[in-house]
Amino acid sequence: MDLSRGVILALGGNSISPKGATGTIEQQWDHTEETMAEIADLWVKHRWPLVLTHGNGPQVGRILLRGELAAAELDPLPLDVAVADSQAGIGYMIQHILSNHLIRRGMEFNTVTLVTRVEVREDDPGFANPTKPIGRFHTPEEAEVRMRERGWLMIDDAGRGWRRVVASPKPLRIVEIGAIAHLLQRGDIVIAAGGGGIPVFKQPDNTMKWCECVIDKDLASALLAQELGIPCLVIITAVPRVCLDWGKETQREVDHLTADEAREHLEAGQFPAGSMGPKIEAAVLFAESGGTTVIAQSGELEAALEGRAGTRIVPS
Repeated sequence: MDLSRGVILALGGNSISPKGATGTIEQQWDHTEETMAEIADLWVKHRWPLVLTHGNGPQVGRILLRGELAAAELDPLPLDVAVADSQAGIGYMIQHILSNHLIRRGMEFNTVTLVTRVEVREDDPGFANPTKPIGRFHTPEEAEVRMRERGWLMIDDAGRGWRRVVASPKPLRIVEIGAIAHLLQRGDIVIAAGGGGIPVFKQPDNTMKWCECVIDKDLASALLAQELGIPCLVIITAVPRVCLDWGKETQREVDHLTADEAREHLEAGQFPAGSMGPKIEAAVLFAESGGTTVIAQSGELEAALEGRAGTRIVPS
């Protein structure tokens, strides 16, 4: 696989704030330090054009929780602003730590965070059936108040409590794609489309309007790679390889799937919507446009790019 045209590296929100941690800022700094050390070593060795994207699930959850706890004193924070806040905050951490790692390795290159909007369709089917849980769990009584006073749609999340759900439409266009391409041409490392991007509609006069929804970061990362003409998308996750029959006695890892094979498994329910499903969907769409996706865990990035670790989804 020729990586000279660049790599999109998609970090999960748990790459910054891992499951099991309380999610303090100090923990996020420490975990980002570990993640960026590996990326710095890889980039210094190969010097590919590099764009980093990231999830923001744990972080946006905490931003919304702060708003909930301060609701008696402050106006609720709109979801688009919460996503923008997380883009800037997480991007700053990545930018700062990665820059320091490069300086220690004798290389001073610009690492730039770009607050990024992503266009979605106002008539996307996802708006008719919001399914993406966000924020904290509520009691039934709290949920009733939120639905009545704020107009939230809320569901009972697997018996664990009531949560707000919002739409998750498909991304159409990276609004700031020209700026991202320009920064890459300058030789900068770019952090963009954090949290899937800030969702916006295009209006009849071509201006943009924000909307209350979230975009899957893997789908946005695949779109970003397509628009930049970058042939390789790397999705960092918590498992070493994609597995079939997850959690069963027949569970098995796979190191290679064609787009057709991956879509067949996806449609058969092998990859749940709340975990591996969006990653496989993004990989299939990217493969159908000619790209290759590598799904791997931290600590094995170079081995995965060389085909010695992770799972590779390729065009059929």
